[in-house]
Parts: sequence; C-alpha cells; structure tokens
Amino acid sequence: MPRDSATELSDLAVDLVAKANQLSGQIQWTVRDSIGDLVRSMNCYYSNLIEGHNTHPRDIDAALDDNYSPDPQRRALQREARAHIEVQRLIDSGEDPQVSPMSAEYIRWLHYEFCRRLPPEMLWVEHPTTGTRVEVVPGEFRTGDVEVGRHVPPAADELDAFLARFAQAYDVQRLSRTQQIIAIAAAHHRFLWIHPFYDGNGRVARLQSHALLLRSGVGSSVWSVARGLARSAADYKAKLAAADARRQGDFDGRGARSAAGLEAFCGFFLQTCIDQVTFMESLLQPGELLRRMKLYADDEEAAGRLPARSMSLMREALLMGEIPRGQAPEITGYQERRGREILSTLLQKGLLVSKGPRAPVRLGFPLDVVERWFPRLYPVD
Repeated sequence: MPRDSATELSDLAVDLVAKANQLSGQIQWTVRDSIGDLVRSMNCYYSNLIEGHNTHPRDIDAALDDNYSPDPQRRALQREARAHIEVQRLIDSGEDPQVSPMSAEYIRWLHYEFCRRLPPEMLWVEHPTTGTRVEVVPGEFRTGDVEVGRHVPPAADELDAFLARFAQAYDVQRLSRTQQIIAIAAAHHRFLWIHPFYDGNGRVARLQSHALLLRSGVGSSVWSVARGLARSAADYKAKLAAADARRQGDFDGRGARSAAGLEAFCGFFLQTCIDQVTFMESLLQPGELLRRMKLYADDEEAAGRLPARSMSLMREALLMGEIPRGQAPEITGYQERRGREILSTLLQKGLLVSKGPRAPVRLGFPLDVVERWFPRLYPVD
C-alpha cells in the first residue's frame, strides 16, 4: 500500500466516491442496463487497444451476433472482444465468484473464463526469452520464468507466495473506505508486476479492477477506467514501469519497490477514474441527452428513416426507464394500429429493446446512434 502520508491520494479517493455517487443517482436502473451493454463493448474496444489490437467497433457488434469475419486476424480479434464482454457481463450481473477479487481463486477464474472462450489456436504464445511456443492453459499460472521488457517478474515457483501476500496486503476487510479505493489502484500495478500468467495479464488486471471498483460501490456498468487508460496509453505504461523501479534511498518507503513510483501510479489511476466518471456524467445528463436524441430523431424523420413522433416513445423510455407496449398509442397520440407500427419500427432498429415479445420496452443504444447520442465515447467508423 502507498504510505499513509500520501494525502493527495486520499483526496482523490474521496472525490471519486462523490462523483460516482452523483453519476449513479442520475440514471434509471432500466436505462443503466442498456447503457451497460454499450459500455461493455466500449470497454473491450479500449482494452484491446491497450494490447495493441485495434478491433473495429462494428466487428465487435457483429461478433455479439455470431457474425465473424472470414479473415483469420479479424476473426481472432472478434473472439477476444466477445470473450471480454461476456466475462465483464458476468461481473456486472453478480455471477462471478463471491470471494475477494484479490484472491488467487478469483484471479484464476477471470483468466479461465476469458481464455476458455477462445479457440485452441489462440492459446499459444512465444516465450519472451527462449522463443519456444508455450501453451496458455485457462486459469493456470505460468510454470516457467519470463521477462516483460526490462521487468523480471517473480519466478514461477514463487507465484503462490507472492499472490498470497498480494491478497493479504490488499484485504479490504482491514482497510478504511478511502484506503480500499487507493488499494484498488495499487493492486492494479502490483498484479501486473507479479505477472502470474504467460498471457492475458493485462486483460485480467483491468477486469479485476472493474470487479473491485464495483464491489467497493464506486464502480458501475456505465463507466470504465479502460477508456481513460487507453487514451493515455503511453503515460499509463510509463507510470507502470516507474512503479516497477526499486526503492530510491531512505525516503522512498520501506519496501523493495519505489513508494514514490507506486504513489504516482495510484494518483494517475484514480484521476483517470474520476475523469471517466465525469465524462460519462456529462454524456448522461438527461436534458443534454434528450437534446441530442431529438436532433437525431428530427433528422431521421425528415429523411424518412423514422416515422413521425418516434421521439415521443424514446423520450418516455429514457425518462421512465421502461414503458408497457400498450401505452405506445397514448404516448404517440396516434390510433392503436399506428402507435404499434411506430413501436415496431423502433424495436427493429434497436432504438427500443425488450426482453420478450410481450415485455415492456426500454431505450436501446445501437451502434448507429453512438456518435450522435454519445459523442467521443468511442469511434464507430
């Protein structure tokens, strides 16, 4: 953990909690589900980008519909993207193991769930020092030693001891609320420093951070730190490397690693979280979101791609969370048949979604509206 004297980190943690609470309070829970689907796709896009994989958002969307590219490289990226989304969905829905995300059990589970969704040919990597091919076994720690750039992670036979110490050091049961938030940032670096798997450590670290933020009450399915880390990837990697450094003299903490380097990384990580919460809060301000939605609906109606008064149904879905299908005529002001036709068109276009043919409808966020409704969220073209 960073030193108790790191008051700037405490201030950032308090600020993050306040802003996350504010964001949570402005979104209907039913709308949150739809936004969560969009943000999971965004999260995997940016997580892939950090790994150096530029997966086109439309390819991600296609993969979720089981529509894979015939090109082997694009198809592989699609499989990775879908695996990431499905694992995050398990976390968001509470279907992950009910143990500490700091534990070796949880870390193994993350890796297993991600890797088991990949085809066997994607579970081989080149050993960074020997150049031999090594199989990546889902959920299994590496059995050999590796080097990551200039960093030499702990030896394979030391992993169990390091991960046990990792879980103990960041055990939230013994930490204050503020310390818990700081610990999430510190754990992100320390996990990557341990580097327990041959491959997939970055993805596991980001999914673990997402789970930890969610468990702390700060995280949410409607924002993701991965967007900020990817957009500042060079700084992210530089600060990770600086936190790898050995202790620099008597005033740099008491452990083997640099306390100043870890504190700088934690500050960067927490500020990135704050920036992403603030960004999503600005996008989800109801008045501004309604304005952007209306501009889109007006343009689509004028072009003949949406029926008149479509906006009335979308507006109601945003403000109320969900609406019974039978209310479509009343909301649009049309007779029943015409009201249901408008409802049907919006469902076909994904602008409204439903869990079943008779279930209430809620607002949808298809890829085609992302740039108009959520500018700068992530590139769609």
